[in-house]
Amino acid sequence: MSTPSSPSSSRVPQSDDRRVVAVTGKGGAGKTLLAALIVGLLARRGDRRILAIDADSAVSLPLALGVPVGRTVGDIREELISDPSAKRRVEDIPMSRVIADALGGGRGIDLLVMGRPEGPGCFCMLNDLLRYGIESLSRDYDVTVIDCEAGPEQVNRRVVRSVDTLIVVSDTSARGLNTARVIKRVAESSGGIKPVNVGLVVNRVRPGSEGAVAVMSRETDLRVLGYIPEDDNVTRYDLTGRPLADLPDDSPAMVAVHGILRELGL
Repeated sequence: MSTPSSPSSSRVPQSDDRRVVAVTGKGGAGKTLLAALIVGLLARRGDRRILAIDADSAVSLPLALGVPVGRTVGDIREELISDPSAKRRVEDIPMSRVIADALGGGRGIDLLVMGRPEGPGCFCMLNDLLRYGIESLSRDYDVTVIDCEAGPEQVNRRVVRSVDTLIVVSDTSARGLNTARVIKRVAESSGGIKPVNVGLVVNRVRPGSEGAVAVMSRETDLRVLGYIPEDDNVTRYDLTGRPLADLPDDSPAMVAVHGILRELGL
């Protein structure tokens, strides 16, 4: 099990101080970008314990954060299925310790990665392990940020039922904003998910289109948390494989996320 990497690791946050933020939306809308910038900005401050969770089987968040991937929740799942001796070893161990064995991290961030099963089949067990990991590990952190898989499925399956803040990310397309509406409805109809804050962030807003995007955003009936403009730095960092969390403070995307964090009280 890894040692928590943030400077305040000796302090266990009080329950009313903890924040659990889930970032979801249409595929390709920019949810990993937003999750990485939120985590990166909070880690730069150095005054809180930060847990980042990559709940997307595409495993994009570690690269965006510049944090290596070690053992994943998917690895644990495969081991428990394929190795009877491994299953016997963990029978008397609290599942929180089993999940914590997959914790990695660096740069002031602890990281839990879902990964994916090695073969075809249902993700139910993996989602169950992930849900337990979120609920058990987040108690030891000031802020937990979850990069969800695209679409409403993890919300529908209550994988993120312990969140207090649900951010839906959309691009400026009608399809993206419609997905945001669908996720909002799913969250409202899922009895186990009652986040305090549900909001919309619109990504890749082009100069001069702000007014039209604002009108379209209001039609989703979601509280608008902020707009992230098109940012050439994001494109350059993606092309070269540099961590998005390392964007300079004056980069347009980073400035926008500063504002979103203020809107969320973070």
